Amino acid sequence: MAQTSREDITLKKHNDEIKSAERRNFLKLAGMGSFTAALVAGAAGSLWSTEVAAQTANEERDREAAAEHVMTIATAYVLGATRSYPIMQLDLKENIQNATNGKVYVKLAPGGQLGSGGELVQKVQGGTIQAAQHSISNFAPFAPVTDLINLPYLCGSNQRFTNLVHSDTWASEVNPKVEAAGFKPLFYVNIDPRVVAVRKGGAGAVITPSDLAGVKFRVPGSAMLQQYYRMVGANPTPVAWGETPSAIQQGVADALDPSVGALFVFGFKDILSHVTFTQAVPDSQVYSCNLEWFNSMPADVQEGIMWGSEMTAHQNLAKVPSARSHAMAELAKAGVEFHSLSDDQLAEWKDAGGYQRSEWDKFKVELAGSMDAFAQMEEAAGTQGKYYVHDA
Repeated sequence: MAQTSREDITLKKHNDEIKSAERRNFLKLAGMGSFTAALVAGAAGSLWSTEVAAQTANEERDREAAAEHVMTIATAYVLGATRSYPIMQLDLKENIQNATNGKVYVKLAPGGQLGSGGELVQKVQGGTIQAAQHSISNFAPFAPVTDLINLPYLCGSNQRFTNLVHSDTWASEVNPKVEAAGFKPLFYVNIDPRVVAVRKGGAGAVITPSDLAGVKFRVPGSAMLQQYYRMVGANPTPVAWGETPSAIQQGVADALDPSVGALFVFGFKDILSHVTFTQAVPDSQVYSCNLEWFNSMPADVQEGIMWGSEMTAHQNLAKVPSARSHAMAELAKAGVEFHSLSDDQLAEWKDAGGYQRSEWDKFKVELAGSMDAFAQMEEAAGTQGKYYVHDA
């Protein structure tokens, strides 16, 4: 017993020393103005070694010095989030740098350093930063046509979403309208569909729309999502994202609908009981770039930025199932139960709130321009494109 105790003490001391070294090296690199280098070293797990951390700092310094252009990319997520939420920011940095032959140095600003959501969209549009990651829901007020993805069951599954955003129809009908608002979409990020997640002590498992009767359902400020949850029987309750954990904990809201990965990353695992994969709407993201800055780059640099973005999109699709599995495993450890629906059960949800219902016609015309244009979007979502992605 004493031997085990001594081993435990030795191990704890060793771990403390590593943590202390990591903290010291991070602060040292950041203090020297190598914040991106500190982030890269931390993500690689090499901050414990002063030598390796210094080598990383030197590499980053050399890359930045050799580059002709610096591109700041801001995100709301910490670098390690990709393990359960495939936002791929380190991959995007590396790919753009390599694809431009080092002409562009990417400076990351993760973890909400420069803001999140609509704040980041505004900064990209205004040219304060060159590019950022944000949800398409937060993008919609600036580029309304992208809100098409929030029509329930149009592209809720990963494959339909991927088919749609990589289609010729999306490229010809949507991206020009996005560019008219001052943005160059780098790539649309596939995360996973939104789910129905119920709090501990709440209504229990939600399998059919009738199970949502009277449930106070937390929704963002999206008119479409509010209408959808009303149609499937819930009581939509708008709550700001920052206030959502306490709202769920205190019973101000009984349920919410981010993807599994987002539920884990944002710390909901200990306050939830059931998660159901309803596949209504994608919890999707986009990396947008300031169009004026992008157009000011030489043609070969523009091509490199887009090729680096396309490479990252490939990696994102491959990462989706492993990220979901990690998030589900961690939530399951906390006692969360998961429910996948049969085709018949999914049909019940589609019948109750799907985009085919007439209640959605005004949104189709407003966003797509006409019912005919929307029909092209519908066809694109249902046509298998060149990319495959795993669905839950």
